[in-house]
Amino acid sequence: MTIRTAGPIFMLLVALLQVPVATADRIKDLATIQGVRSNQLIGYGLVVGLDGSGDQTTQTPFTVQSVKNMLAKLGVVVQGGTNPQLKNVAAVMVHAELPPFARPGQTIDVTVSSLGNAKSLRGGALLMTQLRGADGQVYAMAQGNLTVSGFGAEGADGSSIAVNVTNSGRIPNGATVEKEVASPFGNEGSLLMSLNTPDFTTATRMVASINENFGGGVASAVDGATIAVAAPADPGEKVAFISVLENLAVDPASAPARVIINSRSGTVVIGSEVRVSPAAVAHGNLSVSVTENYEVSQPGAFARRGNTVVTPDSQVSVEEENVRMFYMDPGITLKELVDAVNKVGAAPGDLVAILEALEQAGALRAELIVI
Repeated sequence: MTIRTAGPIFMLLVALLQVPVATADRIKDLATIQGVRSNQLIGYGLVVGLDGSGDQTTQTPFTVQSVKNMLAKLGVVVQGGTNPQLKNVAAVMVHAELPPFARPGQTIDVTVSSLGNAKSLRGGALLMTQLRGADGQVYAMAQGNLTVSGFGAEGADGSSIAVNVTNSGRIPNGATVEKEVASPFGNEGSLLMSLNTPDFTTATRMVASINENFGGGVASAVDGATIAVAAPADPGEKVAFISVLENLAVDPASAPARVIINSRSGTVVIGSEVRVSPAAVAHGNLSVSVTENYEVSQPGAFARRGNTVVTPDSQVSVEEENVRMFYMDPGITLKELVDAVNKVGAAPGDLVAILEALEQAGALRAELIVI
């Protein structure tokens, strides 16, 4: 479907200026356009010029092999039995992200990480490295001096200190794009938008917002995560159309009722839609203390028989906190749930136990997720 209007670009720019400022989220923050995406690139290379902090070649034979192959291509033949000690060279992996619509000649940032046992890449320079995509084709060439944020120092007695990571770094604008990735953006007359968080309510509201601003039938929901939008066929008009579209305001649906528990850190996050059915909760801690005292028993001063022995004197005490049971009203809100749990002075670990017990009792109206 092609939109035909008088002066389409002018009308779209006027509509952009008239878009009301709202507190709702923009479409560009809720969804992405299918086909407009970045691509990952990866390559293997060598970093040279290190101050003795490169790979230990006895443990990283691939570094020596890479140097020999590189020198052979440059016309330098290394004898077969020679095993050079390359303390100033490190084998590295280079990765970058090729942004959408990148054209040959543009530059992108690259990240360089040590592959062997190099102590530091500070002061090194990456030699020409091919960056390949998932299809195995070369899309960029990387080379340049590394920027390492970390710092390390080592003493003669083996003591050392390190700040941040010194065996990885970045090269700003360190790769030049050699080949562009084909994009279906300019070939199709319609757009497919994918919601970052699939939700039928949000998809319905987004369709209503688009049709309200551009006319009925422009947008339609394919499913809870995809929206089809009819766009102009001309590339210039399509860019102007999307610039208006992505700034439309949409009130997204509320998040599902969920309780997230991080088992490693003890962090508990409770969503605003969490509700609790009628339940009674009692929580208290039982403390058991065991104290060991030792007494010495020995015979009298003039006794002819008997031995000196040590007898243990154990004392066991049990202390239980006096915590009363409290009642949770049906359908209480997040604030009321937090206040109710605070009545028993529950720590994060105790809160997890209470929430798990509420779920087992069928009183927690939320999805309990442990990460």
